Amino acid sequence: MSILIDKNTRVICQGFTGSQGTFHSEQAIAYGTRMVGGVTPGKGGQEHLGLPVFNTVADAVAATGAEASVIYVPAPFCKDSILEAANSGIRLIVCITEG
Repeated sequence: MSILIDKNTRVICQGFTGSQGTFHSEQAIAYGTRMVGGVTPGKGGQEHLGLPVFNTVADAVAATGAEASVIYVPAPFCKDSILEAANSGIRLIVCITEG
């Protein structure tokens, strides 16, 4: 199996400011993952966990060069979140639903 991610991979979190997104992003940062920002619609321009928050994945990719996304959203929103990431050029997407 190929290596899909390494210490240089720029990762964003969709659902960044939610409880699961916050918890798992904190853990990822502590582990050394190169988290470069997050996406929560309506909260763009804010900062969370010391990282920028964007309204859309496209905005996050343009600003950070993100290559991977981890998604923590309620199940009814996971399809749209996955498609948004794919349509924004994210090639590695991991989705964990909450709730």
